[in-house]
This record gives sequence, structure tokens and C-alpha cells, in this order.
Amino acid sequence: MKPLTKLRFEALAGYIRMVQALFISEELEWYSDDAERVLGVLVRDRTDGDFGGAVLGRDARGRFRAVDMTQFADSLEWARQLLHDKVEQWSRKPDAEFSQGDEKGTPMDIFTPVAPANRLSPSFLRVTTAEGFSPARALIESMMPYYEDVDGNFVEQFQTTGFDARFWELYVFALLHEQGFSFDRSFKAPDFLAESISQRLFIEAVTVNPTVSPAGLVIEPDVPTDSEALRRYYQEYMPIKWGSPLTSKLKKKYWDLPHVTGFPIAFAIQDFHVPRAMTFLSHSISPYLYGVEFSALYDERGDLNVRARPRGPHKWEGKVIETGFFSLPDSEHVSAVVTNPTATISKFNRMAHLAGFQAESVRMICVGFCHDHDPNAALPTPFSFEVTDPRYSETWVEGANVFHNPKAKYPLDESFLIGAAHHWFEDGVLRSMVPVFHPYQSNTVILTPQRIENRS
Repeated sequence: MKPLTKLRFEALAGYIRMVQALFISEELEWYSDDAERVLGVLVRDRTDGDFGGAVLGRDARGRFRAVDMTQFADSLEWARQLLHDKVEQWSRKPDAEFSQGDEKGTPMDIFTPVAPANRLSPSFLRVTTAEGFSPARALIESMMPYYEDVDGNFVEQFQTTGFDARFWELYVFALLHEQGFSFDRSFKAPDFLAESISQRLFIEAVTVNPTVSPAGLVIEPDVPTDSEALRRYYQEYMPIKWGSPLTSKLKKKYWDLPHVTGFPIAFAIQDFHVPRAMTFLSHSISPYLYGVEFSALYDERGDLNVRARPRGPHKWEGKVIETGFFSLPDSEHVSAVVTNPTATISKFNRMAHLAGFQAESVRMICVGFCHDHDPNAALPTPFSFEVTDPRYSETWVEGANVFHNPKAKYPLDESFLIGAAHHWFEDGVLRSMVPVFHPYQSNTVILTPQRIENRS
């Protein structure tokens, strides 16, 4: 029996953990047999203080699930030995012994193409074939047995026209699991009915996509390079891009569904409208959500003053939308909007490395800009980390932002997504609670023997 890190165990089996189990026991140590075919978890009973172990094996759908328990012991050392014996015993059993008898369907094979080559997404092909993304592939493959395909078309869309949307759902799935949520996937909408020890809420995953002509051609304007044109792009065009999918979701009135009524709803949105958009355009969302323009000026004493003033509609080439998503009719049913500009395929690569899906030939260097906690700092601070450095750490929630709706019918507090930056707009002032390290954007340089790739 070999020890596992918590991150490794989470990547292999953390998705099956039930919320109720956290009330009963505390997980202390994680183990596996040499082939990682059988897992073991050492726990402490919260009531009695004694120690026990659970043994997990893959069911007929490839999900690790409990197959046996040890007896409880007063000694941690004795409980560890009992778990060792159980893991060794189960490692010699045939696969059929792990079946639970209630499995339905087969696990999703997400990387074997199901569509003709000319329909496969370039993003899918890059992730599937590039050596530099082999850690991310392994991590995603480990997730898929636990992901419920509610619509029945996840694999086809992931491989073709819906890669970005389906990828974003996988990130939200990983994020919520890290935060201790479990899911009920009995309903097709919203995307996630999530429940933790302290809260129950719904999450709808939303994406900003390229503008497409009736003929199916992308007609997205280029991001300007001129400073004045870029300023107008941020202030006028980007709110239209954010607003289109958000207001479309608002019109679906999820709160009227019987299973949703009475619970908070949050929209988790990511920007894919141009390549790497999330790395340099994400800060344009808060002015649209709150319907203001922010300005930052130093006074005569050298103190930085950030001011917000209301603004009118956003206009771009004949298109006009009202500003202030949280002021729109029915928006009080949306408790918050969640973003994470660092939640890219490279984040999956980095998290995969931390979870033990290393590829010896792959090196990663993460560079970007993070929050400067100096109250007089007008610009973020640059950072650079070697991902393969043993001291490197990261979480799924790192880089996430929660923009709270000041008019929410069911407000959320900072216990939702612990480790994210939380933002509240109150009395004309944006108040933020920001973690010690909070990246605003990042790029990961992937080095392999064949090439160097720069990915978001």
C-alpha cells in the first residue's frame, strides 16, 4: 500500500464524496495499491474519536466507490494496518467483485473521435494530440466516469462545435467539488444543483462566444491595438458581449422551475469570443454588471481614489443594450455572477501536474499578473512560477471572482467559493475581499522536447 496526496485522491475519486460524510468523519490519509486499482481512506470518527478505513474500487462505469470498511480502532497505527490489509486483500480480487449492481450506461470516452475529422474542433484536436497537454488529458479522463451527461450529447459537443461550453462546465464541476459540493443531476436545467454542508444552490454555466453570420462564418471584429479604440472596445463592445449570453439566460426564468424555487442561482461565465479573451478582457465585466464606469486617480497626497459613476446604454455599430445587468427586470433572482480568467485548459494542465499526472518531458512556467494589496497600487503585480517546482501550489478556485448582486432575492456570502475574490457594490463603492494571492490573468509556457507553446 502506497500513500497518496490528497490532490491525487481527489483527482481519482473525490467526486463520489457525499456531503453527509463530512459531518460523520474526517479524512486523515489516502492510500492505494501499486496499480492504483484499489484506494483506501483513513478516517477519524467525529463523535467517538476512533479511527477506521474505507476501501474503494472501480465499479462497472469506472468510478471509485466504497466496497469495504475496516473495523474501528482506538489507535491510528492499528487502523492504518487494518486498512493496509484490506487494500492488499481487494487488490487481488477480479474486476467483477467491484461492481455495485446499479451502474447504468458506460463511462464517457471523451477523446476518441465520434465525428468526422472535418467537424472536429481545433481546440479539441490540440488538447487531444499535443504532448504538452498530456497531463490535462489524463486529468480529464479521470473525471469523466463521474460526470453525468444529462443531455446525452456531451462528447459530441466537446469534440466539435461546443468545446468551449463543455470545457467550461468541466471547470465548474471541478471547482464546486473542490469546495465540498455534491450534485443532483436529475434535472437538465440549470446545469448544477449543488449542495454543501452550509448551502444549496443552482449554478448555470454560461459562455461568451464569437459572433457568427447566418452562413456560419465568424464575423467577430479584431481587438483594437490603438489605445483609444481599445478603450471604447472595453467600454462599449465588451458589455454587449457579456450582456448577450447573460440576458439570454435571464430570460429562461430558471427560478420558476419547481425544483429551483426558493434557492439561490448563480451564473458562472467565461469569455471565449476571441482567442485568449479571458486573459485580457475579463475586467470589463464588473462595470457592466453594476452599470458604472470606474476611474482611478491619485489625489494631492498621493492616495489612490477609485470612483464609480453611473453610465448610460452601451452602443456599438448600431447595437444598443442597457447597462447594469443587476438592475434588469428579474435579475434579483440571480444571486451572483462568477468568473475566472485563469480557468483555461492550461489550468487543467497545472492542476494535473499537482495531482500526479506528470509527464516527464513536459515543463510548465506560469507567468501573469496578480492583485497588489497596497491600497495605493493602481496596477497589478507581475509573477512567474515554475509549475514543476515542488513548492508550487494552486487550487481550482484560485483566480475566481464572485460578483454579488446588491438586489439579490437570496444573497450569498463569502462562504460560497472560499478562496475566491468577492465583490459587493454598495452605496456607489465597489468593496472587495481579495485572497492573499489572486491572479488576474496568467499564461503558461509549455516546454516539450519538440516545441515551446505559450498557452493561456
